Amino acid sequence: MNDFLDETRQSALLRLARETIAAHLLPQEPASVRADDPLLNGKRGAFVTLHVDGELRGCIGYPLPVKPLAQAVSEMAVAAASEDYRFASISGDELNRLRIEISVLTLPRPIDSPEDVEVGRHGIIISRGRQQGLLLPQVPVEYGWDRETYLGHGCLKAGLPDDAWKTGARIEVFEAQVFSEPGENA
Repeated sequence: MNDFLDETRQSALLRLARETIAAHLLPQEPASVRADDPLLNGKRGAFVTLHVDGELRGCIGYPLPVKPLAQAVSEMAVAAASEDYRFASISGDELNRLRIEISVLTLPRPIDSPEDVEVGRHGIIISRGRQQGLLLPQVPVEYGWDRETYLGHGCLKAGLPDDAWKTGARIEVFEAQVFSEPGENA
């Protein structure tokens, strides 16, 4: 993966995500990162995943590099905490039980065959027309899915039949550097 983030940068992004969520929930000054760090301020795709007491509570991101990484993490941290339609918004009293995971993505690329998808390495984007579903590379590992199950869930997330990957749906893959706060969800 190009532009690997070292532990110092990972910690800075995790701190930024936590402080941004806290500033959203509680009246305080929003966080920021060093403006002179090219890796944190270069455009990158990124997702922020939130767990409370070990349960998924939000996951939202930018699959493409549309914003500087630090800005994308900051915005997606608040979005994961308050805009993921699948969950109630994170509350201030959950902040101390919140664990944050960040996935920094490579650019998606089309593949020639579904057999090219490597479970545990590749995230997937499945699309047909305007319908599109994305799953991060850690998802099939967490659920113990094989390649076919993974592709089927990608289709379902896109609102397609679970076998659409066999009948011409477009499949793209990407990789991610995934890091999280210490704790039970790390």
